[in-house]
Amino acid sequence: MENTEIEKSKSFVILKSIEYVPNSVVTKTIIKKTTGSITVVSFDTGETLTEKLSRFDMFIHMIEGLAEIEIDTVSHTLTTGEAMIIPANTRNTIKAKKRVKMITTVIKSGYEL
Repeated sequence: MENTEIEKSKSFVILKSIEYVPNSVVTKTIIKKTTGSITVVSFDTGETLTEKLSRFDMFIHMIEGLAEIEIDTVSHTLTTGEAMIIPANTRNTIKAKKRVKMITTVIKSGYEL
């Protein structure tokens, strides 16, 4: 299996670690473990991540652009520099109003009963 993570112990510029692709959503894994992951995502203007239901909280940080985040039918707008936590067990959709680059962080521990 190919390792798609960013190389450890080497600095990198997050904005340059992923490119925009016309009419596409692109993802690049920064780090992925059984306990969670960090991913950088780019969206071309108008592109949408299909609605999903995440079992875990997801932290999103807009590093470039403008997006509409819908959480359980409530719409929110995030722009460069802003961040939000999408709560676990909610339906969410992310749509790029302008080209977007964002970081998503999912932590899978701490949900034990």
